[in-house]
This record gives sequence, structure tokens and C-alpha cells, in this order.
Amino acid sequence: MKTINFAERNTVLNQFVAELRDICVQSDRMRFRHNIRRIGHAMAYEMSKELTYSEKQVRTPLDVASVSTPDDDIVLATVFRAGLPLHEAFLDVFDRAGNAFISAYRYYKDEACQELDVKVEYIASPMLDGKTLILVDPMLATGESFELACKALFTKGRPAKIMLACIIASPEGVAHLESLFPDDDVTLYCAAVDSHLNSRKYIVPGLGDAGDLSYGDKI
Repeated sequence: MKTINFAERNTVLNQFVAELRDICVQSDRMRFRHNIRRIGHAMAYEMSKELTYSEKQVRTPLDVASVSTPDDDIVLATVFRAGLPLHEAFLDVFDRAGNAFISAYRYYKDEACQELDVKVEYIASPMLDGKTLILVDPMLATGESFELACKALFTKGRPAKIMLACIIASPEGVAHLESLFPDDDVTLYCAAVDSHLNSRKYIVPGLGDAGDLSYGDKI
């Protein structure tokens, strides 16, 4: 798997990520979701450069124009609920994409909150055979959500191309996905790769729970 870390580049994307992390800005849920969408727009633009293009002819009121546009049949997938703002942003850019949704949640198997597991309960997806799958989720912590989401999606066929995108990743999560996808036919795009996971499997310095910051606390 190839990994692209956009934080290694000097772009305005870093400003959006800085606001997303800032506890003084996070209290505004609308602003938090807005920054996720801004990050998604920027990442989708960069990722669009890796699609397959061919030249087409477009009729204008005056003549015919030649333009190179993507040929990929894209399916855009995300994980409820934290992934929704990021999914919407990518859909703004890839507006002809099919859509897939997976319901997955993390839970602790012990009272000390040390043993983490992820459960998938629901999937809605078109067939994926021969298509370009873009799976987006804001946080890549342990990598288990991405792994289970991919396994669920692969029941709908095998994509020709797989592109994964997250905002904040941990080295542990990146390593986990690299073990799942050892070949270079899968690419992971990150807005930033952070230091480590803490004992509760949260990314440090991270930004907290993206779902709660977007939509409010859950019971």
C-alpha cells in the first residue's frame, strides 16, 4: 500500500486541520463539520489526479472543445456517523459517484476500556466489480474500522482500484492497513499522521471523537 501524507506539504489544507484540532474552535459543531468538508474538498481534488483520464469532445454554443475528464466509475463509501461530512465533501467533487454506507461502531470489551473491538451492523452498496472504490473515514486509529468496512464492501464485488482517505491517522493504523494491502494497488491518503495511540486507542494528539464533535455526544 502506498501512503500519501498531505501534512508533509505546505498547503492551506494544514490550516483546515489546525482549526479542526483546536479546542477553542471545536465547540462550534457547524464550524467543525465545515472544516471537515473543506479538508474533504482539498483531498478529493488531489486524489482526482490519480484517476484515469481520456479526451472528450464537448459542444459549446460556438464550437467544439476538447477536454480530458475521468473515466473511472467511482463508488464513494463511508462509515456512519463520523464519516458523513467527509463523504458529503467528496461527493461535491465526485458528483457522479455511486454511494455506499457502512454502519460500524467501536466498543470496549472490558471495564478498564483497554480491549477495543469494532462491529459492523449494516451495509448498503452497489456492485463494485471493476469500479474505483473510494472509502473515506475521518479517523484511522487501529485500522479495524477500515478493515471491516473493506471486508463488508468486498461482498459486493472486487473493485479495480481502491483509494482510502482519512483526516488523522496513527502510525499503528497505517501499519495495520499496510499488512492488509501489501501491494501498491491500494493508496491511503491522510491529511496528517500523528504520533501514537493512547491506552484507549485514541489518536494522540488527534482531535477527539469526530462523530461527537460533529453531531453531539451519544449515550
